[in-house]
Amino acid sequence: MTNRILPTPEKFASCPYDKKILSFYEGQFESVFVIFHPFFMSTKIELECFCPSRWPSKHQFIESCSTISWSETLLLSGLTTFSDIDIGLRTIINGIKPERSNKYFSEKLTALQSQHIILPQEGYLSPFIENKLLNAIKIIGHNWLWVGDEFGTERKLYWVEDLIEKDEIPAHGCVFAHDQSLLITTHWDSHCSFLCSSKETIDKILEIEPFEGFFCTQNTEVYWSLYEI
Repeated sequence: MTNRILPTPEKFASCPYDKKILSFYEGQFESVFVIFHPFFMSTKIELECFCPSRWPSKHQFIESCSTISWSETLLLSGLTTFSDIDIGLRTIINGIKPERSNKYFSEKLTALQSQHIILPQEGYLSPFIENKLLNAIKIIGHNWLWVGDEFGTERKLYWVEDLIEKDEIPAHGCVFAHDQSLLITTHWDSHCSFLCSSKETIDKILEIEPFEGFFCTQNTEVYWSLYEI
């Protein structure tokens, strides 16, 4: 019996599972911006709906919730750095090794639920980011984008306006330009997404939508909060 081994996904349509981010994309993308997924509060949807069986649609999130930035979360939680938030979130989902987890950070974040603040979801491009990002990409000249799975086995081409109107991006998905010049992807265990392109292109997008986050350095790893950025 022949073993069926999937080919390695192309860098322009994939997400690193671990290690240094810029090293993974070397030769493909000059720059990567890490976009934080915001915390949020529901203004119209009952909290009981935020469970897997009743999870709201992208447009329900946008129309029925208000966002809370990581900067605001620091003030509300009493944590000190963005790394504290990231480690706390990863601890909550058991997404890091026990010796690197931090119960104090996680408890500070879960305590926010008493104020009806909902934590961002890991592995999905945040609905509060998605349409803003797609619209900015459209403004700088991209009308078509591919949407693929994390394994590089399935992809479909979409008109950007259709992506904005619909809810088509899967968990751990990759959204990339047909000329391979731009990629949006979300690591399955992370509460942030990677915007990959040239520094010039990312700067143009951030001028349109100043997303909260940071540019990767040569030292930035997928589990960035555990190391020197």
